[in-house]
Amino acid sequence: MKIGVFDSGYGGLTILKEIKKRLPQYDYLYLGDNARNPYGSRSFELVYEFTLQAVKALFERGCHLVILACNTASAKALRSIQQNDLPHIDPNKRVLGVIRPTIEAIPHITLSRHVGVLATPGTVLSRSYSIELNKFAPDIKVTEHPCPMWVPIVENNEIGSPGADYFIKKEIDSIFNRDSKIDTLVLGCTHYPLLVDSIKKFVPESTKIICQGSLVAESLECYLARHADLQAQCSQGGSTKFLTTEHSNKFDSLASFFLDKTVESETINLSD
Repeated sequence: MKIGVFDSGYGGLTILKEIKKRLPQYDYLYLGDNARNPYGSRSFELVYEFTLQAVKALFERGCHLVILACNTASAKALRSIQQNDLPHIDPNKRVLGVIRPTIEAIPHITLSRHVGVLATPGTVLSRSYSIELNKFAPDIKVTEHPCPMWVPIVENNEIGSPGADYFIKKEIDSIFNRDSKIDTLVLGCTHYPLLVDSIKKFVPESTKIICQGSLVAESLECYLARHADLQAQCSQGGSTKFLTTEHSNKFDSLASFFLDKTVESETINLSD
């Protein structure tokens, strides 16, 4: 059984890359709903509907474990799928997200107990980071800030351009103006690690920047170690296949940029 990795677009490839780096032995099936992205500005109901369609598609293709490598899907759909859908689809299947592993790491990183979260408008609107972190460490002050231009910067290959730096500095200045005591910044969108070099130019040198990929990979490794029955079902051929709802040529070009290797994908339709 392959491990499924889902994202609304391309950013989840940064999560897949880190997972494969840590756990290269498993077989993976990546699905990007690129024809309907971005999810960040869509309603909770629509994100849930789209995410459930994707999860079912991965289940139908032999995945027993699916990682939602998307902050918006993790914020708006994960809990409903876990609580309401999995018991009816198959109680032995699992769907995990990217927010929980990040939340669990934050209290061990911040010293000032002031944390900033840079994310899409949809993730910020959900307040998932504030709500979840309050359960783990209620003493931490969380400032969530939307960065609506950052995903287009990445997907239009404008990284490092003067225009990109303008929008990156604008949002960094805004979040630090709201709370100057922030010592830890969470990149709460899977596209944002590709902007980390530019982000570092505009934050205090002592600021810790959290990219989710390595945390999610470490958390998955621990999860599989705790669930030996599920781990035993995961095939270990070291392969990766790619599915997209976009034209495969377009996906292959951008995905190759994200992964720094040649990608060949298959186009599927999730709306049937």
